[in-house]
Amino acid sequence: MSDELIKPHRDAIDTIDAEILGLLNQRASHARRIGEIKGSGVIYRPEREAQVLQRIRELNPGPLSGEAVARLFREIMSECLALEKPLSIAYLGPEGTFTQLAATKHFGHAARTVPCASIDEAFRLVEARTLDYVVAPVENSTEGSVGRTLDLMVASPLKICGEVVLRIHHHLLRAGEGLDGVARVYAHAQALAQCHEWLNKHLPASVERIPVVSNAEAARLASEDTGAAAIAGQAAAERFGLVKLAENVEDEPNNTTRFVVLGHQDVGPTGHDKTSMVVSAPNRPGAVHYLLDPIAANGVSMTKFESRPSRAGLWDYVFFIDVEGHRCDPSVAAALAGLAERTSYVKVLGSYPQAVL
Repeated sequence: MSDELIKPHRDAIDTIDAEILGLLNQRASHARRIGEIKGSGVIYRPEREAQVLQRIRELNPGPLSGEAVARLFREIMSECLALEKPLSIAYLGPEGTFTQLAATKHFGHAARTVPCASIDEAFRLVEARTLDYVVAPVENSTEGSVGRTLDLMVASPLKICGEVVLRIHHHLLRAGEGLDGVARVYAHAQALAQCHEWLNKHLPASVERIPVVSNAEAARLASEDTGAAAIAGQAAAERFGLVKLAENVEDEPNNTTRFVVLGHQDVGPTGHDKTSMVVSAPNRPGAVHYLLDPIAANGVSMTKFESRPSRAGLWDYVFFIDVEGHRCDPSVAAALAGLAERTSYVKVLGSYPQAVL
């Protein structure tokens, strides 16, 4: 009886699948034609993709969630873009890091992700146009900013053209079952800090905590060391065939990392944008208030403000600022003009679509 009830639905699904397949290939044909018209011009337009995904979320009637349909359409756009030219994305390796996961979330699985030995190398390869874009971590909700990325953005000609927000879930991994015999835990220094209280509670104080260059490297080391465990994500567990001893061992359940996407192009406005900049201020009382007044005076909302040593002189600082809006928006443009009048150094790192978690 149940088969008779199910069959009409299965037949309908088969018909719908055929229609979807036809429509997907129609879409791919149009995307390929657009690529032919563009010729050697820029093929990846972050503002266009952001607008498509926003429109899809607004059109979505359910039962699929907005996040689910956005993820599906991201992959469709990734495959269509690859018909024009597969994108190459630099990231801090090895394979299986959260940065690689962020790159795939933003560009889809059709993009080629290329692991690099350092964030510096990733920037250099894109600056030299050997690769197309770099994805780099810029701040974590628990541990704060990633200083090396900030320093590189000050000196680099690359521009921020997108951002990725990724919920970070750490797992305790090992090559075998159980905690018996674990004498060492490998992890990136930030991951060790993000899981500090969990480790204190669940592992003996004698277990050594060893920081390494990435959580994927920690997983690799643990796969070769029977006396070790690693803190890493799901991708690293699968990549190195490790057993998951405990899930979600991060101390903060909403542990989130923000990544930036950098390339050579400027990005047009979408209506849901963010602008990042770095500025300097003289070392005197009231300098910061004086510097920031144009932002407030023009009604621009500031979402980030952070100081960092400028390396130009002792006790000199630069300030990283994120504001809502695009540099072409009248209010943001006026604020930038006001900043330029009050400081000797202001660099717009990029205007780009705001990420959706």
